[in-house]
Order: sequence, then C-alpha cells, then structure tokens
Amino acid sequence: MPTRRQILGTAGAMVAAPRIVGAQGAASRTLRFVPQADLAVVDPVFNTATVTLTHGFMVFDTLYGLDADYNLHPQMVEGHVTEDEGRVWTLTLREGLRFHDGEPVRGRDVVASIRRWAARDMFGAELIAATDELTAPTDRTIRFRLKRPFPLLPRALGKVTAAMPAIMPERLASTDPSRPVAEMIGSGPFRFEARERVSGARLVYSKFEGYVPRATGTASRSAGPKIAHMDRIEWHILPDPATAAAALQQGEVDWLEYAPNDLLPVLRRSRNATVKITEDSSISVLRFNHLHPPFNNPAIRRAMLGALDQSTYMTAGFGDDRSLWRTDVGVFLPNTPMANDEGIGVLRGPRDMEKVKRDLAAAGYRGEKIIVLQPMDFAFLKAMGEVAVDMFRRAGMNAEAYAADWGTIVQRRGSRNPPESGGWNVFISGFSAAGLLDPVANLGLRANGAGAWFGWPDSPPLERLRQEWMAAPDTTAQQAKAREIQAQFWQDVPYLPLGEYFRVIAHQRNLVDIPVGLSTFTGVRRV
Repeated sequence: MPTRRQILGTAGAMVAAPRIVGAQGAASRTLRFVPQADLAVVDPVFNTATVTLTHGFMVFDTLYGLDADYNLHPQMVEGHVTEDEGRVWTLTLREGLRFHDGEPVRGRDVVASIRRWAARDMFGAELIAATDELTAPTDRTIRFRLKRPFPLLPRALGKVTAAMPAIMPERLASTDPSRPVAEMIGSGPFRFEARERVSGARLVYSKFEGYVPRATGTASRSAGPKIAHMDRIEWHILPDPATAAAALQQGEVDWLEYAPNDLLPVLRRSRNATVKITEDSSISVLRFNHLHPPFNNPAIRRAMLGALDQSTYMTAGFGDDRSLWRTDVGVFLPNTPMANDEGIGVLRGPRDMEKVKRDLAAAGYRGEKIIVLQPMDFAFLKAMGEVAVDMFRRAGMNAEAYAADWGTIVQRRGSRNPPESGGWNVFISGFSAAGLLDPVANLGLRANGAGAWFGWPDSPPLERLRQEWMAAPDTTAQQAKAREIQAQFWQDVPYLPLGEYFRVIAHQRNLVDIPVGLSTFTGVRRV
C-alpha cells in the first residue's frame, strides 16, 4: 500500500502561525476554535455542509436530542403523547424557551420551522408525506394528525445530520425554503455575532443568557442540559494545517476540529496540547453527478468500482496509521445493526485498470471530460481529490480538477448545469456516523431524482426498498431489507464509499469535557 508521502509528496515543514490579535491574555471564558473550513452558508436548513451544521447547533435548538449512543431524548419538548394507534402525536414545549430576540418560542414557530425544514430534508419530506394535518393548538403544543403511523417521528425531529431541523421564529421559517435565511435569530445556547464576522478569517458567537437548559438528563451529543460555560466562542479560519498546528502550540488557539495527521507526532510532544482520536467517525464518499455524461450511465459508474482502492484514499486523507481509518466499507456504518457485507467483494482484491478500461469502453465511455471539484482549503478533501483525478486518469478517463476554496465548491456543487457550463461531474464529501445508521438518514441513498442530494440519482428500486425498510416490523426484518438495499446500491452506484475515518482533534490541555460527535461548545470548560 502506498504511503501518504508517496501519494502526496514530502510534507512541508511546520511554519509559524500568524499572530491572532487579542488571543494572548484573552479571558479564560473565551474559546478559540479552528473549524474544518470557513462558513460559506449560515442557514443549517438550506445547506448540508458539516461546518454549517456545527454552526447550526450553536445557534439553534431541536425538539429532540440524540445522545452518544444514538438514543433519542426530549430536548425543546417536555414530552409527547400519542393517540389513535399512533396516528395523532401531541408535543408539548418546555416552559421558558426563548429566541435570541427575546420572543418566546411558540407552537406556530415550531410548525413553520418543521414545514421549512421538511421542504429541504429527505427525512422531513417522509414525515410530511405521512401527515394529514400539522397544527399548533396552543402556544406550547404542536399536533401531528397522520395518515398512517410514523414511529420515526421523534427520530426525524431530533436528527443531528444535515439538514438540521432547527427551530427558528415563524417570520424566518415562513420565507422561501429555496433561499437561505441570512438573519440568525436562534433558539440555541449561543448568538451569532454577524457584525464581528470577517469573511475568511473569523466568526464570533456569544453566550445567550436567555437560554434555558433542560433541568434533567445527561449532556451528551445534542441531548440533555446544554450549559454554556464559555461567554465567547471565536472561530479562526486557518486553512493551512501546519499553521493551525503552530497556532495551537503557541497558545494562540484552543481547539483544532481536525488535527493534521502529518503533524500528530509534533502535537503529541507539545507540553500544552492534547491529541485525541474521537469515537465519532464518518464515511468519505465520491459523489457522481447523475444528470450529465458520463456518469448518467450506471454501467460506467459500476465500472469504477473495479478502480476503487479505499486504502489509497484513506492513506492520502488520514495518513498511514490504520487505527485512524478502516476499509471494506459499504453503505452503513460498520459494527451497527444495519451494516452487512452484501456485495462488498467488489472492493476486494487487486485493482485491474486494464479491465476497468475495457469495461468503460463496453459501457460507452467516449472520452468525455470529467470535472472533479477539489477544495484547496480543506486538507483531507484536497488530498482525496488528487487521488480521484489520478484514479480516473489511470482508468483512461479524461479527468481534471476544478480547484477552489470550500465556499466556492459548496456553491458549484448545487449547479445542475453541464460541467462545461459551471456544473461538475464528481465531488468528494462525507457522511457522519449518525447519518449512516439506516437508509432513512443517509443523504446519499435517496434516489428520487430532482429531490435527491447533490448528484440527483434516480432509482425507483432503491426508493422502493427504502420505503419497505421503513415499514419493516422489527430489527430482523430491517436487517434483511438493509442487505437488499446494499445489493441494489452496487447496481446503481449513487456514490463510491471511500472508507471510514475517525476524527482526530487537538486542544489545549486545560480544556475539558470536549463533546462526542459534532463539535458543540456547551459543556466545554477550562480548568
């Protein structure tokens, strides 16, 4: 297996970090965080980027929360009751909930927020499709009258993957869901200080004194009491990994969301830093555009399975340490109930590029140019983008990278234009663990054409199997259906799974209670 340095060349030496104004001597209740990328879009309902989701869980709250073991708990709701054999759900809001403008959170705000989210989210769309009527009988109650039982209702309203079911004021939630909301009046523990934003350099959040945490429960992931110990959170945008690592060593930042793998030995030797392999994982994916040649042809997508070497992508993105990643990865998160080995053999054994070339020719590939979107300020995606271009070229395809900053990539991947007119053929992204537990939450599995995630696959068999999974009566039946889904996945190939990786973070030793899963900032303390 090639090493990371063989793939990417010799890593550069550590460089000095630019001085962050005001960092030295900053108050102990200010936390300086380096996110994985700059925040291009602030609306967590409109955009599915992880950095937007992280921002969303600071500014907004959700009706239900998910703990580290993926169990659901009431969050903004006090609780719920069901009637008519599960066809009527009445949710009651906790007392004292307020938005950042001081207004109380009312039932009508929640109804409007659910409707806006459901217009953007696949799980939300399933819930609304099963709903006859959604109303707010009082300021503290929300009622679903369903066409049929929908036991996954709390799971939908408490999801921690994009798009976030954020609760926002009715006047914002009533805006056109096809356009992002710019005004951030949230329901969560932190305010977004838009006036202090410096594009490409800094974002600022302040503690919302009016937030009322849950009185009971254990803080875990998005569930339980969300207690903000920090008065101010600053996001410092440092795209160069060596610069970010140097800033941590010099005490100019407190927490790196992604510690650079090449520099982990240096960080581990630092007297001020702690390096942790988190329990949270993600599966990287290479997403095809199904609208335009050549990947509108399923036979061409299937041919690329023979070219895929997951270990090469994982090594490029995350280094040679096999404890940080795993291969033999299919549709579902490994070691969870729906995970299975159906069809996984297609990824095993030596890669035969000559056979791939013959398969591509037989499938009808005629030399079309392939545009691979490559973010230059997102280290591991940049590295895997280079591997993707190389894989396509070794398979005899006419591939080139479109290199840009992450914000530009996020905007371009939303284009349905032909690649030569501002569109694209391929981009690399990832799905977090919570979104890979089943076929409902998995963004990449939805195959309803124009309603699907970027790439817009259209597969009636996958859609049918997804519905059958939702109707399955028990876990055993769900597992059998999940195996059928994975078998169909290898036929349709909506994306290539590139492997599972575990996030490595680094932070100052005096920070404690760093959360599991998505980077959130409640519970974090300085000692």
